[in-house]
Amino acid sequence: MNASASAPSDNPLAIAGLPRRRLLFASLCAGFATVAAIGLLGVSGWFLTGAALAGSAGAITVAAFNYLIPSALIRLMAIVRTLARYGERLLSHKVALESMADLRGSLFDKLAAQDSRKAADSSPGEAASRLIDDVAALEDLVIREPARHAALVSAAVGLVAASLAGLPALLFLLAALGLLPLLFGRISAALTRAPAQQAAEALGDLRSRYIDLAASRAEITAYGLAERAFGELEPLARKLDRARSALFRAEALQGGLMTVYGALAMAGLLLLAAAPAPIVALAMLATAAAVEAMGGFARSLLRRASLHAGLDRIAAIIALDPMLSPQESAPPAVLGIGHHDFPARSRIALTGPSGSGKTRVLLALAGMRASTVPLTVAGTPVDQCTARRLSAQFVLAPQDAPLLIGTVADNLRLARPGVSEVEMWAALEVVQLKDRIARSEHGLATPIGEAGGILSGGERKRLSLARALLANRPWLLLDEPTEGLDGQTEAALVTALSTWLAQSDTGLVLVSHRPAPLVLCDSRIDVRALS
Repeated sequence: MNASASAPSDNPLAIAGLPRRRLLFASLCAGFATVAAIGLLGVSGWFLTGAALAGSAGAITVAAFNYLIPSALIRLMAIVRTLARYGERLLSHKVALESMADLRGSLFDKLAAQDSRKAADSSPGEAASRLIDDVAALEDLVIREPARHAALVSAAVGLVAASLAGLPALLFLLAALGLLPLLFGRISAALTRAPAQQAAEALGDLRSRYIDLAASRAEITAYGLAERAFGELEPLARKLDRARSALFRAEALQGGLMTVYGALAMAGLLLLAAAPAPIVALAMLATAAAVEAMGGFARSLLRRASLHAGLDRIAAIIALDPMLSPQESAPPAVLGIGHHDFPARSRIALTGPSGSGKTRVLLALAGMRASTVPLTVAGTPVDQCTARRLSAQFVLAPQDAPLLIGTVADNLRLARPGVSEVEMWAALEVVQLKDRIARSEHGLATPIGEAGGILSGGERKRLSLARALLANRPWLLLDEPTEGLDGQTEAALVTALSTWLAQSDTGLVLVSHRPAPLVLCDSRIDVRALS
């Protein structure tokens, strides 16, 4: 999938990676529904007007009036309209849902492949909220695409019907339909663009703040800050309500103006028509349907224009470098920290008081933050190494271990492709979790919910460590690996980890305020001396 040469707002289907032919059948259904709907209105108007004139002319004329064929035609078009609308809804939603599922996965892959040191400086909640809204807007455009085609069909059918009422009527309707997108495009922009933008921004602000507060819900509950959290959300919710109210009022006014425009178009056609009354009735009702459809077309053009920024953001993500293939471990490289060079399989402890930058060094080696001290990999400064190169050398078990909502096995499989269950159990044994998981009814399929689910903080940290061991990288980065553990479990973990490091020839860079893990290391560096 790649961005097309067209401007994003001009070609949203290309942004979605959606070939237009996939919407062809949905557009055909929409076209049939439009023709049937206009035909239903037109024939009904012709039939009712003809029947009224026949009735006023007397019993003989009524007897001669053929009502069976028009009645059957009306029923047929009603059935065709219903089936075609169902088909259009079914197909357009199917295509939209499938294409958006592919797009969301592609966007996630592209973002995951990027160097986090160069990422935009925005909170996860804000970035996620903006992307969710942008993709939802694109999905809405895809769903509405067949309706845009149907609007053009409606205009064509309306013009054919108007031609039956004479050339002046045809030219009048042609001018009215041609003027409508230009006129109502400007009216819609004036009425709805500002409130629509305000509503989108308000929704983004509310969603972003809600995500940030939800991530801190444990602390909010523990310290009784629920009212304060609601107090932060309340003004954002009121701002969203005001913006939406203004948008709804603008859309209602726009709908009223569209009704007036349709009435004027019908009145003009009536004045210019030169045909029998039943034909004029048919043309007037077809005109009303065509005007309504073209009004929707004009609104869709405005919707596209108003979403230009969001579509640009999606196109920018699609244009990023493609997803990286799973990185296999590379030959171990010499690690430079300050003026010290450490060969492969070295075990290094970073020391210093809290806040001295020890964790920042681990994050820099993992390619997650810019370096604040001299760090090199095989002589190349870390900041000049690509994220892919750093990923091939280092794996990090962080202090705050993030886990995937799924199962124990799902989280361990993140380490690398093809991890076997035997390897999973071996890693769990090293981190002293084997017995705990084995006692679970589901074993490796034990579910892990949000925030680690049934696992304690220490168990989550050790599961993250097991995942790091399974990655098989030359260098293991550990940040407070035994924090929160009792002395017996800590001692067992340190012993097993020392054996694993020796057997796997893995290097270690350790940060720990507890003395027990420090016995794993044969070198110590005070981070304060590196600045």
